[in-house]
Amino acid sequence: MKPTKIALVTGGSRGLGKNMALSLAQKGLDVLLTYHSKKEEALEVVAEIRKIGQKATALQLDTANSKSFDGFITEVKAALQSDFGADKIDYLVNNAGIGIHASFAETTEEQFDTLVNIQYKGVFFLTQKALPILADGGGIVNLSTGLARFSLPGYAAYAGMKGAVETLTKYLAKELGPRGIRVNSVAPGAIETDFGGGVVRDNAEVNAFIASQTALGRVGRPDDIGGVVAFLCSDDAKWVNAQRIEASGGMFL
Repeated sequence: MKPTKIALVTGGSRGLGKNMALSLAQKGLDVLLTYHSKKEEALEVVAEIRKIGQKATALQLDTANSKSFDGFITEVKAALQSDFGADKIDYLVNNAGIGIHASFAETTEEQFDTLVNIQYKGVFFLTQKALPILADGGGIVNLSTGLARFSLPGYAAYAGMKGAVETLTKYLAKELGPRGIRVNSVAPGAIETDFGGGVVRDNAEVNAFIASQTALGRVGRPDDIGGVVAFLCSDDAKWVNAQRIEASGGMFL
Protein backbone atom coordinates (compact mmCIF):
# COMPACT_ATOMS: atom_id res chain seq x y z
CA MET A 1 0.00 0.00 0.00
CA LYS A 2 1.34 3.43 -0.97
CA PRO A 3 1.98 5.88 1.88
CA THR A 4 -0.64 8.60 2.16
CA LYS A 5 0.45 11.91 0.69
CA ILE A 6 0.49 15.05 2.82
CA ALA A 7 -0.46 18.59 1.85
CA LEU A 8 0.48 21.74 3.77
CA VAL A 9 -2.19 24.43 3.30
CA THR A 10 -1.52 27.93 4.61
CA GLY A 11 -4.56 29.84 5.83
CA GLY A 12 -6.62 26.66 6.07
CA SER A 13 -8.91 27.60 8.95
CA ARG A 14 -11.67 29.31 6.97
CA GLY A 15 -12.90 30.49 3.58
CA LEU A 16 -11.18 29.08 0.53
CA GLY A 17 -8.37 27.50 2.55
CA LYS A 18 -10.85 25.49 4.61
CA ASN A 19 -12.53 24.21 1.47
CA MET A 20 -9.16 23.29 -0.03
CA ALA A 21 -8.18 21.37 3.11
CA LEU A 22 -11.46 19.43 3.10
CA SER A 23 -11.28 18.77 -0.65
CA LEU A 24 -7.74 17.42 -0.28
CA ALA A 25 -8.88 15.11 2.52
CA GLN A 26 -11.76 13.86 0.39
CA LYS A 27 -9.17 12.98 -2.28
CA GLY A 28 -7.34 10.84 0.27
CA LEU A 29 -4.58 13.23 1.38
CA ASP A 30 -3.56 14.01 4.94
CA VAL A 31 -3.50 17.73 5.69
CA LEU A 32 -1.32 20.02 7.76
CA LEU A 33 -3.00 23.42 7.84
CA THR A 34 -1.97 26.77 9.25
CA TYR A 35 -3.95 29.54 10.86
CA HIS A 36 -3.01 33.09 11.83
CA SER A 37 -5.28 33.79 14.80
CA LYS A 38 -8.39 31.57 14.44
CA LYS A 39 -7.15 28.54 16.38
CA GLU A 40 -10.62 27.26 17.30
CA GLU A 41 -11.76 27.40 13.68
CA ALA A 42 -8.58 25.61 12.60
CA LEU A 43 -9.18 22.84 15.13
CA GLU A 44 -12.74 22.44 13.82
CA VAL A 45 -11.35 21.90 10.31
CA VAL A 46 -8.88 19.35 11.71
CA ALA A 47 -11.80 17.52 13.36
CA GLU A 48 -13.76 17.52 10.08
CA ILE A 49 -10.78 16.07 8.20
CA ARG A 50 -10.37 13.35 10.80
CA LYS A 51 -14.07 12.48 10.41
CA ILE A 52 -13.40 11.99 6.69
CA GLY A 53 -10.79 9.43 7.75
CA GLN A 54 -7.56 11.36 7.06
CA LYS A 55 -4.89 12.62 9.44
CA ALA A 56 -4.73 16.35 10.13
CA THR A 57 -3.10 18.89 12.40
CA ALA A 58 -2.97 22.70 12.63
CA LEU A 59 -0.03 25.02 13.31
CA GLN A 60 0.07 28.79 13.87
CA LEU A 61 1.83 30.82 11.19
CA ASP A 62 2.06 34.52 10.40
CA THR A 63 2.96 34.56 6.69
CA ALA A 64 3.75 38.27 6.95
CA ASN A 65 6.70 37.51 9.25
CA SER A 66 9.36 35.79 7.16
CA LYS A 67 11.72 35.79 10.16
CA SER A 68 9.45 33.19 11.78
CA PHE A 69 9.70 30.70 8.92
CA ASP A 70 12.75 28.79 10.16
CA GLY A 71 11.01 28.13 13.46
CA PHE A 72 7.82 27.18 11.65
CA ILE A 73 9.61 24.61 9.47
CA THR A 74 11.08 23.10 12.66
CA GLU A 75 7.51 22.81 14.02
CA VAL A 76 6.36 21.22 10.75
CA LYS A 77 9.13 18.60 10.97
CA ALA A 78 8.10 17.75 14.53
CA ALA A 79 4.40 17.54 13.57
CA LEU A 80 5.18 15.34 10.57
CA GLN A 81 6.97 12.87 12.85
CA SER A 82 4.45 12.90 15.69
CA ASP A 83 1.13 13.22 13.83
CA PHE A 84 1.81 11.69 10.42
CA GLY A 85 4.78 9.35 10.88
CA ALA A 86 6.50 11.11 7.98
CA ASP A 87 9.43 13.41 7.31
CA LYS A 88 8.27 15.19 4.14
CA ILE A 89 5.23 16.97 2.74
CA ASP A 90 4.17 16.19 -0.82
CA TYR A 91 2.31 19.38 -1.64
CA LEU A 92 2.51 23.01 -0.53
CA VAL A 93 -0.55 25.22 -1.07
CA ASN A 94 0.28 28.92 -0.65
CA ASN A 95 -3.23 30.17 0.11
CA ALA A 96 -2.94 32.51 3.12
CA GLY A 97 -3.74 36.10 2.23
CA ILE A 98 -5.72 39.23 2.91
CA GLY A 99 -7.44 41.75 0.69
CA ILE A 100 -7.04 45.51 0.95
CA HIS A 101 -9.38 47.59 -1.21
CA ALA A 102 -8.00 51.06 -1.92
CA SER A 103 -7.70 53.16 -5.04
CA PHE A 104 -4.21 53.51 -6.50
CA ALA A 105 -4.15 57.20 -5.56
CA GLU A 106 -5.05 56.46 -1.92
CA THR A 107 -3.01 53.29 -1.27
CA THR A 108 -0.62 53.96 1.61
CA GLU A 109 2.91 52.65 1.88
CA GLU A 110 1.84 50.76 5.00
CA GLN A 111 -0.97 49.01 3.08
CA PHE A 112 1.46 48.20 0.27
CA ASP A 113 4.04 46.76 2.67
CA THR A 114 1.39 44.66 4.42
CA LEU A 115 0.27 43.20 1.12
CA VAL A 116 3.74 42.57 -0.25
CA ASN A 117 4.84 40.83 2.96
CA ILE A 118 1.87 38.44 2.95
CA GLN A 119 1.07 38.00 -0.73
CA TYR A 120 4.54 37.91 -2.26
CA LYS A 121 7.47 37.93 0.16
CA GLY A 122 5.75 35.39 2.39
CA VAL A 123 5.03 33.07 -0.54
CA PHE A 124 8.58 33.44 -1.90
CA PHE A 125 10.45 32.71 1.31
CA LEU A 126 8.07 30.16 2.86
CA THR A 127 8.38 28.12 -0.34
CA GLN A 128 12.15 28.51 -0.24
CA LYS A 129 12.32 27.37 3.40
CA ALA A 130 10.00 24.41 2.67
CA LEU A 131 12.15 23.00 -0.18
CA PRO A 132 14.13 20.60 2.06
CA ILE A 133 10.91 19.03 3.41
CA LEU A 134 9.06 18.98 0.07
CA ALA A 135 9.23 15.53 -1.50
CA ASP A 136 10.62 15.07 -4.99
CA GLY A 137 7.76 14.43 -7.40
CA GLY A 138 5.43 16.62 -5.32
CA GLY A 139 3.82 19.93 -6.16
CA ILE A 140 3.19 23.54 -5.23
CA VAL A 141 -0.04 25.47 -5.78
CA ASN A 142 0.08 29.26 -5.51
CA LEU A 143 -3.14 31.22 -5.17
CA SER A 144 -3.51 34.11 -7.57
CA THR A 145 -6.65 36.03 -8.57
CA GLY A 146 -8.80 36.78 -11.57
CA LEU A 147 -7.79 40.40 -10.91
CA ALA A 148 -4.39 39.63 -12.43
CA ARG A 149 -6.18 39.21 -15.80
CA PHE A 150 -8.99 41.77 -15.58
CA SER A 151 -8.97 45.06 -13.70
CA LEU A 152 -11.39 46.42 -11.13
CA PRO A 153 -10.55 49.77 -9.49
CA GLY A 154 -9.26 49.49 -5.94
CA TYR A 155 -7.06 46.42 -6.30
CA ALA A 156 -3.90 47.78 -7.94
CA ALA A 157 -1.55 46.76 -5.11
CA TYR A 158 -3.24 43.41 -4.37
CA ALA A 159 -3.45 42.36 -8.02
CA GLY A 160 0.10 43.54 -8.66
CA MET A 161 1.38 41.15 -5.98
CA LYS A 162 -0.64 38.30 -7.47
CA GLY A 163 0.79 39.07 -10.91
CA ALA A 164 4.23 38.69 -9.35
CA VAL A 165 3.16 35.33 -7.87
CA GLU A 166 2.08 34.14 -11.32
CA THR A 167 5.49 35.00 -12.74
CA LEU A 168 7.20 33.38 -9.75
CA THR A 169 5.15 30.23 -10.41
CA LYS A 170 6.77 29.81 -13.83
CA TYR A 171 10.25 30.31 -12.44
CA LEU A 172 9.65 27.78 -9.67
CA ALA A 173 8.34 25.26 -12.22
CA LYS A 174 11.52 25.66 -14.26
CA GLU A 175 13.93 25.55 -11.33
CA LEU A 176 12.22 22.71 -9.45
CA GLY A 177 11.50 20.66 -12.56
CA PRO A 178 14.66 18.56 -12.13
CA ARG A 179 13.17 17.34 -8.81
CA GLY A 180 9.89 16.42 -10.52
CA ILE A 181 8.05 19.15 -8.58
CA ARG A 182 5.14 20.72 -10.47
CA VAL A 183 4.18 24.33 -9.73
CA ASN A 184 0.88 25.88 -10.80
CA SER A 185 -1.29 28.83 -9.86
CA VAL A 186 -5.05 28.92 -9.31
CA ALA A 187 -6.81 32.23 -9.93
CA PRO A 188 -10.25 32.44 -8.31
CA GLY A 189 -12.78 34.96 -9.50
CA ALA A 190 -14.97 36.82 -7.01
CA ILE A 191 -15.98 34.43 -4.21
CA GLU A 192 -18.56 34.72 -1.44
CA THR A 193 -16.33 34.64 1.67
CA ASP A 194 -15.36 37.10 4.42
CA PHE A 195 -12.33 38.02 2.30
CA GLY A 196 -11.88 41.78 1.94
CA GLY A 197 -14.55 42.43 4.56
CA GLY A 198 -17.06 40.12 2.88
CA VAL A 199 -17.96 42.70 0.22
CA VAL A 200 -18.76 40.15 -2.51
CA ARG A 201 -20.94 38.10 -0.17
CA ASP A 202 -22.64 40.87 1.79
CA ASN A 203 -23.06 43.75 -0.68
CA ALA A 204 -26.08 42.85 -2.83
CA GLU A 205 -25.20 45.42 -5.47
CA VAL A 206 -21.63 44.12 -5.87
CA ASN A 207 -22.87 40.53 -5.87
CA ALA A 208 -25.45 41.22 -8.60
CA PHE A 209 -22.94 43.14 -10.74
CA ILE A 210 -20.40 40.31 -10.63
CA ALA A 211 -23.06 37.70 -11.37
CA SER A 212 -24.14 39.77 -14.40
CA GLN A 213 -20.56 39.78 -15.71
CA THR A 214 -20.03 36.03 -15.24
CA ALA A 215 -20.89 33.55 -17.97
CA LEU A 216 -22.38 31.08 -15.47
CA GLY A 217 -24.55 33.83 -14.00
CA ARG A 218 -23.58 33.75 -10.34
CA VAL A 219 -20.80 34.66 -7.91
CA GLY A 220 -18.31 31.96 -6.89
CA ARG A 221 -18.51 29.90 -3.71
CA PRO A 222 -15.61 28.36 -1.75
CA ASP A 223 -16.48 24.87 -3.00
CA ASP A 224 -15.89 26.06 -6.56
CA ILE A 225 -12.17 26.35 -5.78
CA GLY A 226 -11.15 23.58 -3.37
CA GLY A 227 -11.61 20.82 -5.92
CA VAL A 228 -9.38 22.58 -8.44
CA VAL A 229 -6.56 22.76 -5.90
CA ALA A 230 -7.13 19.14 -4.89
CA PHE A 231 -6.92 18.09 -8.56
CA LEU A 232 -3.55 19.82 -8.89
CA CYS A 233 -2.37 17.95 -5.78
CA SER A 234 -3.02 14.57 -7.39
CA ASP A 235 -1.54 12.25 -9.98
CA ASP A 236 -4.45 13.21 -12.27
CA ALA A 237 -2.53 16.47 -12.80
CA LYS A 238 0.90 14.89 -13.16
CA TRP A 239 1.50 16.58 -16.55
CA VAL A 240 0.04 19.97 -15.61
CA ASN A 241 2.91 22.34 -14.86
CA ALA A 242 3.59 26.09 -14.88
CA GLN A 243 -0.08 26.79 -15.61
CA ARG A 244 -2.45 29.50 -14.45
CA ILE A 245 -5.89 27.95 -13.97
CA GLU A 246 -8.62 30.53 -13.56
CA ALA A 247 -11.72 29.36 -11.71
CA SER A 248 -14.09 32.28 -12.14
CA GLY A 249 -17.14 30.88 -13.88
CA GLY A 250 -16.16 32.93 -16.91
CA MET A 251 -15.85 36.48 -15.54
CA PHE A 252 -15.41 39.38 -17.97
CA LEU A 253 -15.07 37.28 -21.10
